[in-house]
Amino acid sequence: MNPAAVPVFLYHAVMDDPPDWIAEFTVTPRQFAAHLDAVVDSGRTPVTISALAGHLAGRAPLPPRPVLLTFDDGFADLPGPTADALAARGLPATAYLTTGAVVPGGRSLLPPAPMMTLDRAVRLERSGMEIGSHTVTHAQLDTLTPRRLRAELVDSKAVLEDALGHSVPHLAYPHGYNSPRVRAMAARAGYETATAVRHALSSGRDERYRIARLIVRRSHTVADVEAWLAGDGARIAPYRDGARTLAWRWYRRGLA
Repeated sequence: MNPAAVPVFLYHAVMDDPPDWIAEFTVTPRQFAAHLDAVVDSGRTPVTISALAGHLAGRAPLPPRPVLLTFDDGFADLPGPTADALAARGLPATAYLTTGAVVPGGRSLLPPAPMMTLDRAVRLERSGMEIGSHTVTHAQLDTLTPRRLRAELVDSKAVLEDALGHSVPHLAYPHGYNSPRVRAMAARAGYETATAVRHALSSGRDERYRIARLIVRRSHTVADVEAWLAGDGARIAPYRDGARTLAWRWYRRGLA
């Protein structure tokens, strides 16, 4: 067990019959319930991204052995059975919404799927879930021009703040893709943190603008979740990007 590790779980949809394109990143309600029970049984303290942000900014210490549950995109299950399962166990969480996918008439790059609507975001907050931005269209941010990048970050933030009536200081990069330029722009746009993917454990020394998360796939077992909760089974951030990550970034930029 590594006491320095902070597991930050990344979920997408929780449903029995997901569209094919998101199926790999979907867990069933039964799997999800087992994961949440493992979180409760672990003795870790569930917190939202704001608690981790406060620690990384030097404002407040983290509680002993924290764990974070995060959800990307804004699928239809989120303000319903998923939020109910979390609330039943007293587990706070953070949801990052793609505004173009949840605003009626909006446009995003996500393929068709059952999505929540923006007016349900207030209900999510009342159930104990913090709301963050997942951009407007779910674009690969590190391939965009400066103008388009700024619009993705600023416009999504403004839409959420207008709907919720308060500041939205947290961001999740679509696909986890980021770069030094993207991270700097996120800071200038007014975000206090940004989460990546990296499929790694975070820590109390992680970088505020690319917090590591563990992406939960349908093939992951309860044993995998228990290992992450114990601080095992994955690398611990911070660490430098490897050659493959950098090469993949340049390849995608070339395609864009």
